[in-house]
Amino acid sequence: MMAEEWSKVRNARLLSVEEEWKRFKVEVNEGEPQVEYKEALTKTAEHRETYKKQSGGRGKFGDIVFEMGPADEDFKGPGLQFIDQIKGGRIPKEFIPSVEKGFAAAMKNGPLAGFEMDTMKIVLKDGSFHPVDSDALSFELAAKLGYKSAAKAAGAVILEPIMKMDVVTPEENMGDIVGDLNRRRGQVNAMDDRAGAKVVKADVPLSEMFGYVTTLRTLSSGRATSTMEFSHYAQTPSNISEAVIEKAKG
Repeated sequence: MMAEEWSKVRNARLLSVEEEWKRFKVEVNEGEPQVEYKEALTKTAEHRETYKKQSGGRGKFGDIVFEMGPADEDFKGPGLQFIDQIKGGRIPKEFIPSVEKGFAAAMKNGPLAGFEMDTMKIVLKDGSFHPVDSDALSFELAAKLGYKSAAKAAGAVILEPIMKMDVVTPEENMGDIVGDLNRRRGQVNAMDDRAGAKVVKADVPLSEMFGYVTTLRTLSSGRATSTMEFSHYAQTPSNISEAVIEKAKG
């Protein structure tokens, strides 16, 4: 199909969709697609967190010393890898599950921009308690506060989804298409032949791919096609991370 004919077909389809919306009185809110970022830790850090509150009568007290960092490679996540190393009753056994609960809950709200953290390792090493003021809630809150306080020292970073992409294109358009993928922070992994056409295989951040189909059609006069599927998560460059964090904080 020639480029001009394809353009007519495409416009007709869009017009048809718009007519259907009007016919059934469907209201459509258009907006920028959202990328599901995540957060992760890159190194191990030790931290002490003491939650203490006194407001007349019985107070609140929970004190924990822990090591925070990435989960072990053999940890079968997602979730929290929690290791209890408390000895000698430094923290009563009945409060240990509350510490684990606090860290597990905190992971759902990342310290940098509020994105979920898939895995994390916590080693509970020491702490103390008050015979009157300590309770389960105090230790749970100590864990949640400690999570935020230790995250920077533990090298918290933003992760972005990376898509595995195949682009099938006539050879004469391949240079323009590869150049466009490079501008989108893409990593070209291979170039193959398929039925007289070229196949470009690349890994590209999802955040850079919105509107790609239109660009690809323009670069190839409607003759190139592409497929895309999720591959993995990878750490974002510092400038991208800063922009994501700034946007998340409003």
